[in-house]
Amino acid sequence: MAEQEGITVKKENFSEWFSQVVQKANLADIRFGVQGFVVYPTWGFKIIRRIYEYLEEELEKDGHEPFWFPTIVKKSDLEKEKEHANFTPEVFWVTKAGDKNLDEEFALKPTGEAQIYPIYSLWIRSHQDLPFKAYQDRMFVYRNDKQTRPFLRGREFPFFESHDVFATHEEGLKQVKKDFEISTKVLYDKLKIPFVLFKRPQWDKFKGAVDTYTPDTVMPDGKRNQLASTHDLGQKFAKAYDIQFLDKNGEKQYVWQTCYGPGIIRIAAAIFGIHGDDNGLILPFDIAPLQIVIIPVLFSKKKTENDKVLKKCLDIKDKIEKLGYKVKVDDSDNNPGWKYHNWELHGVPLRLEIGPREVKAGKATLVERTERKKFEIKIKDLDKEIKKHAKSLDNEIKKKADDYFKNNTRVANSLKELKEMLKKHKGFVKIPFCSDDFDGEKCADKLKDETDGGNVCGVKAERPEKASGKCIMCGKKAKCIVYVAKSY
Repeated sequence: MAEQEGITVKKENFSEWFSQVVQKANLADIRFGVQGFVVYPTWGFKIIRRIYEYLEEELEKDGHEPFWFPTIVKKSDLEKEKEHANFTPEVFWVTKAGDKNLDEEFALKPTGEAQIYPIYSLWIRSHQDLPFKAYQDRMFVYRNDKQTRPFLRGREFPFFESHDVFATHEEGLKQVKKDFEISTKVLYDKLKIPFVLFKRPQWDKFKGAVDTYTPDTVMPDGKRNQLASTHDLGQKFAKAYDIQFLDKNGEKQYVWQTCYGPGIIRIAAAIFGIHGDDNGLILPFDIAPLQIVIIPVLFSKKKTENDKVLKKCLDIKDKIEKLGYKVKVDDSDNNPGWKYHNWELHGVPLRLEIGPREVKAGKATLVERTERKKFEIKIKDLDKEIKKHAKSLDNEIKKKADDYFKNNTRVANSLKELKEMLKKHKGFVKIPFCSDDFDGEKCADKLKDETDGGNVCGVKAERPEKASGKCIMCGKKAKCIVYVAKSY
């Protein structure tokens, strides 16, 4: 199959496999003509949209409300945050309207803080306005990234961000924990993506944050994929943008803030890369743009026989639609084998094959996308069978992802061991390290140079391991266990 579809074997060259699947499964089209700006065709965009829906649902359960801000950000507002989150070198500037220079140039937003927080200073006045929890999504942000690749790095990409405001730091820290739970519910429970939750080193956190936390997974080429980030912002932005409230005693106080940013296209990349196989995409049942495809098997030379098969397929499609599933009959002129390969490439979870034999017996042949095993089912049991096989498919996806991820972390106790492991082992490597505070930055820089791109990802955010021995870079007493991996 891989050869017939022209897909590289995944384990032999993941990078090429990924590029081919993105193209052949209609996930993105890079022929727009401007580097870093891609088109998302229907199949890819429906997957992106479903990720948004999952996040919207979970954040609104947590009391967040949606809002919308413009695509642009004022230069003066952007420059207020230079000290804390300097995106200025990466932004795209708008300087003209027609042939006239603008009185004040503005930027296409790289992220939302510089837009949202000046307005927060107007909206939030009293302790009665707090907590304030809101998000915006279904939008794009813009950064002039030098290296671009669909779903991994871009100059324009889908974005999601929540920005929360509290009266106390304790409330903010509780929200950070809640963000961890939301990541687990969406990334792992729904999308079957395993990850490690890190507290990022101080030198590699969001500059405006007190602390930054990220759920990171590993792609099949061994590189770290950061799926999201949540930030304890403390009062840094509150002071930069003068966001204050009157407390219960009538005294002015600066607010405490957090923000949460799931990486929509990075999440999609993890779904494609971790779950897919040599035949193309494998998608969890609920996220698939098309959940069930019905293939008429028309081998009979008798037109009346073929008409009966097509009619039965359409009848079954109507029944499945009434059950609430996304279903299609592929009645194109392509032969059944081509159709099987095409829908496997696109990751359709369940396939029903129906020919004259199945029509006479009141049955269908059902195929799960994961193992491509065939099951004979009764048409009268469609609802029960679809539920059973959808659950079976999701369980198989989760099991394979867990198996793939559980052995992805090794331990190195010397720089020599670390170098060897990063060359051979595709995943995280734990090492004893002097510090994840700014004291460790020189060691991290040296480590990156010595290992040809190894990054200190951070310490485990929950239940961090106790360190023993010495830092493998400087020889000082190790204060923490950090995880190292190469990154995109």
